Amino acid sequence: MKSTHFIILLLIFFGFSSCERLFIKEEPEPENAAIFDHLWETVDEKYSFFADKNIDWDSTRDVFRPKAVNAKNSIELFNVLADMLFILEDGHVNISAGIDLSRNWDWFLKYPSNFNFDVIERNYLIPSEDYQISGPLHNTIIDSVGYMYYESFSDNVSTSLMDYLVFKFLINEQAGSFQINSLDGPVAGLIIDVRNNGGGSISNAFTIANRFAGEKIKVADWFYKTGPGHDEFSQAEEKFLEFDGDEEYKFNKPIVVLINRSSYSSANFFASMMSFLPNVTLIGDQTGGGGGLPINNELPNGWRYRFSSTRTLDANGNNIEFGVKPDIEVALDSTDFIDGKDRMIEEAISFIKNQ
Repeated sequence: MKSTHFIILLLIFFGFSSCERLFIKEEPEPENAAIFDHLWETVDEKYSFFADKNIDWDSTRDVFRPKAVNAKNSIELFNVLADMLFILEDGHVNISAGIDLSRNWDWFLKYPSNFNFDVIERNYLIPSEDYQISGPLHNTIIDSVGYMYYESFSDNVSTSLMDYLVFKFLINEQAGSFQINSLDGPVAGLIIDVRNNGGGSISNAFTIANRFAGEKIKVADWFYKTGPGHDEFSQAEEKFLEFDGDEEYKFNKPIVVLINRSSYSSANFFASMMSFLPNVTLIGDQTGGGGGLPINNELPNGWRYRFSSTRTLDANGNNIEFGVKPDIEVALDSTDFIDGKDRMIEEAISFIKNQ
């Protein structure tokens, strides 16, 4: 009797297993060669900086394709593809497989950080009665100079928010006796700190920059990849800044934008276009670059990858993929951190007050 029950249970088990196989479609993983060829060919046709970086992409295929074909498992294949993409020297280029995310962070890892938010927060923000966190913008008044820190262009900034901050910094000067509190404005100038800002939405960069612009001014040309040839791009798409905000409160005082090697992508573009405004000075270290807008795609095995597909030249014809240089170069010293000082902020305050 027991043996009969056991046989029935086995039949039921194998029956369910057969049903599962009917509903769970088992497909073999795409071959390594197909995955490699898809990635190499898509990048070959659509990546935007081969000529600018003098990259021989054909020789890259010769080196890495045999390694990809011979990869014994997903981890080995992922590492081969990641190593190949590393050749592009581009922080906008990576591949995501769930098990890992490839990355090329040489644009900031090879250089001093020149930033410590803990020092800023403890010594410049918290001690100030003017300190506010308005949306994503930390802001205060330091020694009669306005200060804003923006951590990521991924965090939305509106024109109305920018109007409020300008109003805060100018209120005593332009609104007579009315004031938000006794410490608000007038300021001698403004510091916009985008150090360690890795980018995000380019529209937020325009929102802030347009708030401080005057007459319409050209700041860049964008070129889109249009064909498989490495030199096939669209005609230039001109980019301009033009004032957008409350006309009653325009900010015409000196502005300093603080930058470092971790100012990347949209922060890099922000620094570039702000530099074309007559009252703006860049202080700090060269930005990390990132002058191409990235696009995303999918490999046959489901892994995701992205790469730069545009080129940006500033209004003077400089390719900002390689970073934007400061007007005044300033580096931080380790002793400054111990003393609770940020030399870039101090230099910016001194520069503005001497204008």
